[in-house]
Amino acid sequence: MTATLRRAFLVSALALGCAATAQAQSPWPAKPIRLIVPFTAGGSTDGIARLVAQKLGERLGQSVIVDNVGGGGGTIGTYRAAQAEPDGYTLLLGVDSPAAIAQYVNPQSVKYDTARDLVAIGLIATQPMVIMGRPGLQADSFAKVLEMAKAQPDTLTYATSGIGTVLHLAMEIIQQQAQVRLRHVPYRGGAQATTDLLGNQVDLAILASGSAVPLVAAKKVKGLAVTTAQRLPTLPDVPAIGELPALKGMAMTAWIGLFAPARTPANVVARLNQELNQVLQQPEVKAKFAEQSVVPGTGSAAQFGDFVKKEQARYQRIVKDANIKE
Repeated sequence: MTATLRRAFLVSALALGCAATAQAQSPWPAKPIRLIVPFTAGGSTDGIARLVAQKLGERLGQSVIVDNVGGGGGTIGTYRAAQAEPDGYTLLLGVDSPAAIAQYVNPQSVKYDTARDLVAIGLIATQPMVIMGRPGLQADSFAKVLEMAKAQPDTLTYATSGIGTVLHLAMEIIQQQAQVRLRHVPYRGGAQATTDLLGNQVDLAILASGSAVPLVAAKKVKGLAVTTAQRLPTLPDVPAIGELPALKGMAMTAWIGLFAPARTPANVVARLNQELNQVLQQPEVKAKFAEQSVVPGTGSAAQFGDFVKKEQARYQRIVKDANIKE
């Protein structure tokens, strides 16, 4: 082969290599993105997901399509996201209970490990929990509820959306700290728990603020306490749990975050975190969140990852101390 031919061959090879590399590293996102929401459509979590998906899609220049994958208290959808291709085109709306608690409550059935199988992108929101009483409940305050519970242990019932949810864990901490015993009535979701509370079938229920605030504000149920350090602007007449001497210092919130399958490219994670933080500062998003006492998240992907690890350690201790099993 002559020198001229060799040069021509090398130039052609380099051109082909560059073209292949450019094709392999095409700008992201180049097609619609799927956001798995591990619950059925219609709840407050789904509403947050759809709002964030719309605004995120506008910033990315591609549709972010919500895919509701319900079942298993959120574990089925979370597992599906964990097993997805780590190419930046499948994301997970990660909720505290399936993303950070379930693997400790039911280790035999939960097939994913959040630290191993998912990468944290950003905190979307935190929201307080609200303890509510049925319309016919004799007690008009949570202090009175605690008095009744001490007088008759394991008599008053409280509903949650399931065993091992953050709602269940919050009530366990309250019972431990106040030294009372209530009877847990777990449901498969917040909707049925709400129905039975309204129908006086259970004495109490605890729900995230997104679901609880409208019920309490409309006086359909009794607002007894919120699980934050301060009262909520949307429910100014409902005491913070820490106002009670027996529960001084008590505070706990539910949270929602954005995740992707492990090994998703770092540049994609960084871009998503950047755009998510911008979305959460938009006036429309902040206003809609405020209506439900939902606080927008912020921070880097690394900060959210550290937050999740700390929450998991906390949840693991609660599950062990309370011997919570499904």
